[in-house]
Amino acid sequence: MALRSPVLNVMAGAALKAARGLLRDFGEVEQLQVSIKGPGEFVSTADLKAERTLKNELVRARPGYGLLFEEGGAQAGSDPRHRWIVDPLDGTTNFLHGIPHFAISIALERDGEIVAGLVYDPVRDEMYPAASTGIGNSRPRPGILPPGCCWCARREAMSATCRAARR
Repeated sequence: MALRSPVLNVMAGAALKAARGLLRDFGEVEQLQVSIKGPGEFVSTADLKAERTLKNELVRARPGYGLLFEEGGAQAGSDPRHRWIVDPLDGTTNFLHGIPHFAISIALERDGEIVAGLVYDPVRDEMYPAASTGIGNSRPRPGILPPGCCWCARREAMSATCRAARR
């Protein structure tokens, strides 16, 4: 799926690869190991595997970018201007209860501003990309938002990534 922007293509490829494991784990959710990370907050082996896959793919494509993962925390990169912000399993509680409403959320921050984002719902195979102009886009068009707009293409799927991106 070519999205026109190299950054969005990197995000899409990483999300699709991580989604394969999430879908497999979702089919066997009763066998997953789950840990409590805080009051009402859980982390599963599916979260951790998806995070590992996403990290490997994003670092392979853009090795100098920093990282901020929901489970793994922040990691500085050699390029101080860019940072990936990722929630590998946005909707962990739904996932663990067998409710098919969860997503992979990825954002790219440049100089403290979110310039691109992507939400992928693996159950429905629906992808919601957005990028500001200057990220491989000559002008705003449907699905591609201008600078300053909230890039939350699907608000209910963006909870953790948007919170992290706005800090």
